[in-house]
Amino acid sequence: MERRAAIRNLLAGAVSIIRRAASAKPQDEQPAFTIRSDVRLVILDVSVKDRAGAIVPGLAKSNFKVFENGRSQPIIVFAREDLPVTVGILVDESRSMAPKRADVLTAARTLIADSNQRDEIFILKFNDTVWRGLPAGQLFSSNIQALSTALYRGNPEGRTALYDAVFDGLNQLDLGHRERKALVLISDGGDNASHHDRREVYRKLDGSTATIYAVGVYDEDDPDRAPALLQHLANVSGGEAFFPDDPADLPDICRGIARDMRTRYTLGYVPQPSNGGPRRHIQVSVAAPSHGRLIARARTEYRFEEAPTHESR
Repeated sequence: MERRAAIRNLLAGAVSIIRRAASAKPQDEQPAFTIRSDVRLVILDVSVKDRAGAIVPGLAKSNFKVFENGRSQPIIVFAREDLPVTVGILVDESRSMAPKRADVLTAARTLIADSNQRDEIFILKFNDTVWRGLPAGQLFSSNIQALSTALYRGNPEGRTALYDAVFDGLNQLDLGHRERKALVLISDGGDNASHHDRREVYRKLDGSTATIYAVGVYDEDDPDRAPALLQHLANVSGGEAFFPDDPADLPDICRGIARDMRTRYTLGYVPQPSNGGPRRHIQVSVAAPSHGRLIARARTEYRFEEAPTHESR
């Protein structure tokens, strides 16, 4: 219990530091953490799967290696507990979703039911605008019935404000109390109604520790489909994107997302100011001979920024 408490304290401190550092303006529109040189901890949320795509739990710290700009980094924080998560479920309620709505809501309920009972979850629905599914004044819930009711509020109509939904979802994650953060985005098209644009969403992701899971339920002839956007959001954040051919597969996908969130590993290391410029590229490798070839997914880059010089008076 003491080890778990110590890890959680380290995680909470790291997240707080990253949030403060995120106010720095990025040099381009590519998402990346901004971490100051007086911050001595980089936290990574890592998923591990085998060649068949099955989640691999129970690995040890010695199975992992972390490289920053090609140089190996000693891992000083390691956790594999089922830690609770702040989770936002973003559900597309545009008119085109009507034929798929029953499958989508069933899948979202499956995700909620299979999540950690200590997760704090919120629902955002979006079409021409974005609105919260939970009652006014209630930001989060762990009650399955309350969340199910939130899922079924509203009717499919209008267009798709996808960028606004992701932007607002990242904002609400910042209000959560759990160290780990995740968004699950379910949509059948690209954006055609947002006030925010893609660059603003990328910049918002810049300062977030969130892992994004994206589920694209597209029609073959949908002119607004944007799989590259969903894939990019997932890849940069260390999450995963799914594009099922049949909406009936959605519950199994969401069940897998819930399990992935509950079995991710937490790795932490101390970045070195001398290890290259401000853009730092991260690679996580994992090896366990008894499991064959393994694949690790984690955030792939961040921005390291020198601390300001404080002159004495």
